[in-house]
Amino acid sequence: MILQELQLRHFRNYDHLDVQFQPGVNILIGENAQGKTNLLEAIHVLALTRSHRTNKDRELIQWGQKTALISGRIKRKVDRLPLEVELSPRGKRVKVNHLYQSRLSSYVGNLKVVLFAPEDLSLVKGAPQERRRFMNMEFGQMSAAYLYNVSQYHSILDQRNQYLRQLKRHQQNDRVLLGVLSDQLADVGAKVTMARYQLVGRLEKWANDLHEQISVQKEKLQLKYISQLKIDKDTTEDDLKSQLRSLFTANSDREIELGTSLAGPQRDDLQFIVNGQNVQHYGSQGQQRTTALAVKLAEIDLMKEQTGEYPLLLLDDVLSELDDDRQTHLLCAIQDKVQTFLTTTSLSGVAEKLIKQPTIFKIHDGELDKEEAQ
Repeated sequence: MILQELQLRHFRNYDHLDVQFQPGVNILIGENAQGKTNLLEAIHVLALTRSHRTNKDRELIQWGQKTALISGRIKRKVDRLPLEVELSPRGKRVKVNHLYQSRLSSYVGNLKVVLFAPEDLSLVKGAPQERRRFMNMEFGQMSAAYLYNVSQYHSILDQRNQYLRQLKRHQQNDRVLLGVLSDQLADVGAKVTMARYQLVGRLEKWANDLHEQISVQKEKLQLKYISQLKIDKDTTEDDLKSQLRSLFTANSDREIELGTSLAGPQRDDLQFIVNGQNVQHYGSQGQQRTTALAVKLAEIDLMKEQTGEYPLLLLDDVLSELDDDRQTHLLCAIQDKVQTFLTTTSLSGVAEKLIKQPTIFKIHDGELDKEEAQ
């Protein structure tokens, strides 16, 4: 999968931008606050319809403008496809092949990206919601069914939580609707949990292989999906539905008291184990960095396995956060494999030696100038 062209209109500090990219490594060089990360963010929005830096779309629209437009043309194995995302105070509108899509879930997945930035260490060190967000964003690109089920789950969860608060406020005893919502939530929650469990298992395979390479065979990485439900390779979706329904029934009084649902995939987590120890709590900073790097690189292979095509790789100033050994493993892993967009203030050292024939763009105040590689 290749992003061939990108057009921006009134996005962040880009008034108008039309640029063509090459299949290999595209390097974006510039000082801070010139627009390097904004350009990666635009590609991320084109793929996922959302920023990795803010939940407020208004912040993406250039000051003084009413709308922002991101459009691009991608090349896949079987076709070339134009994509478009329009942002306005009224919300998002998206097009695939010039046709408006009524649901974002039918848009996401056409362009697949893996982003690796310094803040992605929070995947290992951060709160559980960071890892749930990671699973939803990455697995959602691989499976339209997963993305749809996650969206449905959160919609029903919101309804159920509202009704729990209503029961508490009005001290109602009629729990018929609560039972209906619980059954619906259990049905969709079982699908989300099963998909996560299975995809985490596949991600572990790729991540462990990479982790062993980076650690020179000294460390073994395990990924463990943490759930209130009992789940293993023999568990069925019906088993998970039954378990969720039982938990909803057992917790109903407490849920009404608190006004929130106490079971389900919205409370699950992902754990990283290195040589038998939880790297989040007991790992060194080096182990945490290696784990984050291995998991991010593993996403590339997992997406290829699940969808038949490699995603784009977005590296936002990540080389400065990695030592020479980890830089080497990262750059060797992506060479001649995926289209890569790499931001940096300067290209020197390991990267300069390892990156073959990069396409270099110098960025200054939202303007791009293409340079010939030396």
